[in-house]
Amino acid sequence: MTLEEARKKIKPLDEEKMETARKRWDSIAKPLHSLGKMEDLITQIVGITGEVKVDIGKKALVAMCADNGVVEEGVTQTGQEVTGIVADNFVKETTTACVMCHQCGVAVKPVDVGMVKDTTARTDLKVMYGTRNMTKGPAMTREEAVKGIEAGIAMAEELKAQGYRLLATGEMGIGNTTTSSAVASVLLDQPVETMTGRGAGLSSDGLTRKINAIKKAIALNEPDPSDPIDVLAKVGGLDIAGMAGVYLGGAALQIPVLIDGFISGVAALVAAGICPQAKDYMIASHVSKEPAAHLVLEKLGKEAVLHADMCLGEGTGAIALCPFLDMGATLYNTLSTFDDIHVDQYEELK
Repeated sequence: MTLEEARKKIKPLDEEKMETARKRWDSIAKPLHSLGKMEDLITQIVGITGEVKVDIGKKALVAMCADNGVVEEGVTQTGQEVTGIVADNFVKETTTACVMCHQCGVAVKPVDVGMVKDTTARTDLKVMYGTRNMTKGPAMTREEAVKGIEAGIAMAEELKAQGYRLLATGEMGIGNTTTSSAVASVLLDQPVETMTGRGAGLSSDGLTRKINAIKKAIALNEPDPSDPIDVLAKVGGLDIAGMAGVYLGGAALQIPVLIDGFISGVAALVAAGICPQAKDYMIASHVSKEPAAHLVLEKLGKEAVLHADMCLGEGTGAIALCPFLDMGATLYNTLSTFDDIHVDQYEELK
């Protein structure tokens, strides 16, 4: 499925089924709306899938792995080789996110969408061997950015065909807090300083280099804030492109997709810029500790469930939400109603 085909397939949520879900929640033997966001998210999933019974039993974390040429500017604490090492560990299922996935019954699907070297991660969706240094020119061509998005769409298609019912977005790519800060700064029309944090532990000098590199890249490439693909191509990364594709593919195929942290949220911004309707298919998991994370969620109109100061990335925040959703689905599907226990139902009081 091409990007354009996916965009055309995205439709509004099934409001009729959502209203049925709300009535189901209200009929359950408990005070009205007493499960808060749990009720809201399960109702959203009903609207996404168009199915009144909720089945999110088969879940997958799609970890998009890519390298970023901007690391040449000294914007990271570690070298680019770490991307490949962690990608290999995703395949071995030994990363933090993988251990969390084991705990929560989530399959791990690492994808090399643009690392500088081939690893044990799948490479059939690889667009290029790392992006270019965005301080010297565009990180990618527009065509390369679209290919990255379509890699994510292809993953959503593949997983849908395999029976997966819920997708989580994750990433690995040294330098990707630099690219995501750049994309967010342009799309949200915010100062670079507001959108840029220390990433994986930069010093104050490193943070200054990072901010200056982003400012230089934006000034040189002049990305068009009204064209998210242009912004992605000029100052973004292929991991962001791949995750944006997962959101769009999920929306086209009526699969809910979990937003992880800041970088995943920026990918969601790109996807929403391409097709605003896609936002309805996204679920925010947590508020990352990165300074601009709350601004990204605010722009998306999303309210996260978890407030835990997490900022690891890789999909860890999204996976942490899965048990909450599993509990919600079980309660929604199985709890007794007021009629079942012969008790008068609560009424909505004005």
